[in-house]
Amino acid sequence: MNTKKALLLLILAALFLAACGSAQPKTDSGSFKETVLARYPELKTQKMTTAKVKRVVDGDTFELENGDKVRLIGCNTPETVKPNSPVEPYGKEASDYTKKRLTGATVYLFNDAGDTDKYGRLLRYVFIEGESVMYNELLLQEGYANVMTIQPNVMFSDRFVKTEREARSKNKGLWGAKDASSPVKTGDSQKGGAGKNPENANQTAACPDPQIKGNINSKKEKIYHVPGSSSYEQTQAEAMFCTENDAKKAGYRKAG
Repeated sequence: MNTKKALLLLILAALFLAACGSAQPKTDSGSFKETVLARYPELKTQKMTTAKVKRVVDGDTFELENGDKVRLIGCNTPETVKPNSPVEPYGKEASDYTKKRLTGATVYLFNDAGDTDKYGRLLRYVFIEGESVMYNELLLQEGYANVMTIQPNVMFSDRFVKTEREARSKNKGLWGAKDASSPVKTGDSQKGGAGKNPENANQTAACPDPQIKGNINSKKEKIYHVPGSSSYEQTQAEAMFCTENDAKKAGYRKAG
C-alpha cells in the first residue's frame, strides 16, 4: 500500500513538473522590441525603457510606479483635470479609455529629441506590453485625441496627421460626437498636473511657449495662424511654431 502511494506521489510530481515546464513564458523584452522596431523603424536609434503604470492622470498623461509622470508625444486628448476649466467634449471618454488600457500595465517607453517638459514629465512614445501598435497612435486612430506636434519631437508627425485624418473621415470618437465641431482647446496647467499641450515647454525648443498654430486644411494646404488673427482661437493646431519664419521653413503659409 505504501509502495503504491509512493508511486502515485512520484507520478503526480512528474506531471506537475511537466506542466511547469510547458507554461508559456512572459513576453521577452528583446523579441517584443524587435516587433516594435519592425513596425516603427524610426525608433531603432532611440533608447527604450520598461516600467509599470501606477495610475492614469487623464487621457494623455500617466504616472509610473517610481513616481515619474509620462506625457504622450504628439497627441492631445480633451481636457478633464485643468483647474477652473470644464471637462471638454469627449474628455471623460478619453480618460476612461486610458485608465482601462494603462492602469497596472507594463509599458515600453521611447523618447524623441526632447526628454522632459517644464513640469519634469517624461515625453515618450508608449507601447503596452504585447501590443505592437503605439499607444499614442492608437488614441488618434480611435478618435480619443487630436494631433499636437511640437518641435523638436516630430519623428512621427506626418504619420500622426494621416492617422487623425482617417479617424475624422470615419467619424470615430470625438469626431463623431455631437460637440466634435467645437475646437479642442489647449493650454498649460500651472499646477504641473496634466495640462494640455505641455510639450509647449519643450525642453530644447527655441522658445518655451510657442504660440503660432500650424494647421493642414481639407485641401492638404499647410497654413499657420498668429495670435489675434480671426480664426486663431478656433484653429486646432497640428503643429506649433515659435516664429512665422519657423512656420514658413516648415512649408506653412500665413492664413489669408
